[in-house]
Amino acid sequence: MPPLPFTHKTNSIDWIAFGAALILCFLGLITMSSFTSSNPFLIRQTIWVVVGVGVFFAASRVDWRFLRRSGVAAGVYAALVIPLVLLLVLGRAVRGAKSWLVLGGLGIEPVEFAKLALIILLAKYFSRRHIEIRNFRHIFVSGAYALVVCVLVALQPDFGGAIIVLLIWLSMVLFSGISRTHLLTVIMCAVIAFVGLWFFGFHDYQKQRILTFINPAGDVLGAGYNAYQSMIAVGSGELLGKGIGYGTQSKLRFLPEYQTDFIFAAFAEEWGFIGVLIVFALYGIIFIRLGSAAMRGATNFEMFFALGVLSYFFAHFMLHVGISMGVLPVTGTTIPFMSYGGSHLVAEFLALGIISGQLRYARATSRDAFGRELAGGYDIAE
Repeated sequence: MPPLPFTHKTNSIDWIAFGAALILCFLGLITMSSFTSSNPFLIRQTIWVVVGVGVFFAASRVDWRFLRRSGVAAGVYAALVIPLVLLLVLGRAVRGAKSWLVLGGLGIEPVEFAKLALIILLAKYFSRRHIEIRNFRHIFVSGAYALVVCVLVALQPDFGGAIIVLLIWLSMVLFSGISRTHLLTVIMCAVIAFVGLWFFGFHDYQKQRILTFINPAGDVLGAGYNAYQSMIAVGSGELLGKGIGYGTQSKLRFLPEYQTDFIFAAFAEEWGFIGVLIVFALYGIIFIRLGSAAMRGATNFEMFFALGVLSYFFAHFMLHVGISMGVLPVTGTTIPFMSYGGSHLVAEFLALGIISGQLRYARATSRDAFGRELAGGYDIAE
């Protein structure tokens, strides 16, 4: 039987999700612009936003169905994990962590793209094995893929990045339909791993951060300083905020890394509770639209990929906001689209662009699958 005609959707871009992401970028730029009169963060981040938007539209035009091939998914994973290995030798140390590769004067943070590579590989893995996922072997194998990235990131050391990787894997495992018994086993393994890291992996400052999380007021002038100043910034915003440019915690440099790790706290101080609600609503829109994209995925791969990106964004959002509000230990984590930095911004827009590209060819995929099924069978996961 001849294949059905190739067609594709011409209106696949999710303008609602894209618009919400762009507004978040704009709010981040406004917050950065209020720090100092001559602020390099604003100009650089504006350029990265333009680059990210360009990457989004370029990615939305690509037929990403080739990612569903096992060899391609594994190749992308290997290609983007190798730079994590190079970081340990060639990486540029920033604040004690080798997280950056400098190429021609441009700093790149490979872990942001490694997260996307892990999502692609796990989406491929679970799309073929979701029916038999109750077999613990598949959870172990998928965990091994995530563990490679997690260990390489933790060795930088980047504790926040390692947590994000684990949360992405755990979320995708849960979406795949893990049994309660296996979930309990995973939790027990996590507890054992934490105990092992406490005695053999964590640095002293990381242990101190966890202890400070348990008792934030125990050392407000030492290990608890960042968390304490962040809580002051968020709380002092009250209902309507102090106004743009009047945030004393960031403007007077009491709040450390206000352009990246604590930009939510800086924003909350200036915009108040009303502004925080607006930001939460914008992220809620993105999360809902990603969930909708997963439901509209042409195959299991597209569904798992969209859910993986949802997990990726939500993990960053949850950790960053939790840290800023003093309910989670300080780990140094950006918030999607708002924090300063080019690598994470390009990776986030790329993820949205890939999903738009997948939706663009969803109709063609469905027809192709139908034609192959009539011709003698078809593995929809492929």
